[in-house]
Amino acid sequence: MIASFLEKIGLEMAALSAFLKPRASRHMSRGFLYRRLLCGVIVVLMTCGFFSQPIAAQDKPQLKRPTQDNSEQRPAEPKKKKVKGPRAVGLLLLSDGKATLIPVAILVEGKFYDASIYKAEPVPMALEGGTVYEAEQAGESQGLFTVAGALHSQSAVSETPWMGTGSYFANGTEAAKTTRKAEDVPVGLDSSSGDEPPKLTRKSGATSSGSSGSSDSGSGGKESAEKSGAGTTGVKGSAAGASDQRADASGKKESPAAEQKSSSGQTSAGQSSGQPSGGEPKSGAAAQAQGSQGQAQSQASENYYRPTLRRGKPTQAAPVEEETPVKNVAAGLPASTAAGANAKPVLVMTAISDAGGPQPESYKFFWKEGEEEERRKQMIALAGDEVRAYINARAKGAIGVKPPAPSKAGVAKRKAAAKAPDPVFENVQFRALDIWRTNQAVMILSADAHFPTEPGAASAPETYSITLVSRTDIYGSLRKLYSGVTDKFHLDVTPKLELIDGVDADGDGRGELLFREISDAGKGYVIYRPTGDKLFKMFDSSGGE
Repeated sequence: MIASFLEKIGLEMAALSAFLKPRASRHMSRGFLYRRLLCGVIVVLMTCGFFSQPIAAQDKPQLKRPTQDNSEQRPAEPKKKKVKGPRAVGLLLLSDGKATLIPVAILVEGKFYDASIYKAEPVPMALEGGTVYEAEQAGESQGLFTVAGALHSQSAVSETPWMGTGSYFANGTEAAKTTRKAEDVPVGLDSSSGDEPPKLTRKSGATSSGSSGSSDSGSGGKESAEKSGAGTTGVKGSAAGASDQRADASGKKESPAAEQKSSSGQTSAGQSSGQPSGGEPKSGAAAQAQGSQGQAQSQASENYYRPTLRRGKPTQAAPVEEETPVKNVAAGLPASTAAGANAKPVLVMTAISDAGGPQPESYKFFWKEGEEEERRKQMIALAGDEVRAYINARAKGAIGVKPPAPSKAGVAKRKAAAKAPDPVFENVQFRALDIWRTNQAVMILSADAHFPTEPGAASAPETYSITLVSRTDIYGSLRKLYSGVTDKFHLDVTPKLELIDGVDADGDGRGELLFREISDAGKGYVIYRPTGDKLFKMFDSSGGE
């Protein structure tokens, strides 16, 4: 049994070995084939995957970033051309339909000059005839002003030595189209008699009547001479006619006194000859003498300044020019009150003349609801602090008598009253302009300030003038750009500034501030450019730095 069992086990092991041998050989053949073709399979798969991606991309839309093509670059933006001028800045004054221009500054080759004296040979360049100015308010165009002439003041202390006159047309209006017509009858020619040749006539009616009387008397003398033959009356009439002709020929050379003598001599001769002088008209010579005398007097007063050709020095004095007094329209009012009632408001606008400058753009700033009043209060509070600081600085710089040693009670009293009262502001002018066109306001406040009158004070409180310019920072707080506090005794140190308007003085697209400057030397104009921290002075007509 044991042998049979072992044989059985051996047979099973042989069968198992026989079964396992083919599987091992088959496994080795598969692994061998895979190792030889592995690289080729990988290359084929990568090639199929590479060519299949474009086909899939065509079927499915894909979002891709645009690639920048260096071959086609965008053209560079043209840089703003710096205006070198000439670019003139002036003030246009409109009153009762009349327009006048005050030249302020002119930009030539990037530098500002005083327009009232620049190339004044004989008229400043800014006031040459035909120059066109564009009137602006807060940067917005209002109309066009054309210079027609220039007026010059001979006064050495005149505020405006030169002023331009011309025509102003607001936007939307056109000039009236009028045609010039020739006169029907030239002055001095009388062609009312039809087809007869024209005759020179005189303005005075007495001369024509005198000449007609002389001709009538001459003709009457000739007729009486023909009728009577050799009568004395005819001889005297012909002599009177001859004397009339001689007086007419020499009337321009004789003086009025000589004409009076001749007329008196002829009148006496006529009376001695037996002619009545009371009821009958005068002789032709006397009438002509009176007519020539009246004509000479009228021509002496009216046509004195008409050029005439004559020898020697003038024999007549210049006539006295009488000025007619201006009547006050408001009757029953004092002179000062009536003058104030007759005075009409003057509209002041900035004016720019530039052939190639930029187009005007608005500098108006639009407030939010309630924002303007809040900023106004903040500016007034800041102005009060500046006025108090100015007074304290003056008190420290003043030289006075050494005060006595203060007592404890006096020190306590001063500490209690250390804070000065708030100043009272009058004539407050508050404006905001978007100078940089970034929706950021530049605020300008100008006012007159004084402190309340103390009880028992003998004199009125001193008045101070303040001009304050500020802007807002990123936190909404005020940032001071300029502060000028002065009084009438310190205008030489700090002049008084009055804002006129914002204007693009140099043509770079950004606005500047145009002020009227009042100093101890007189009045002038100054242009400031607002920056982030302060005002930069660009032009001063007074010559100050």
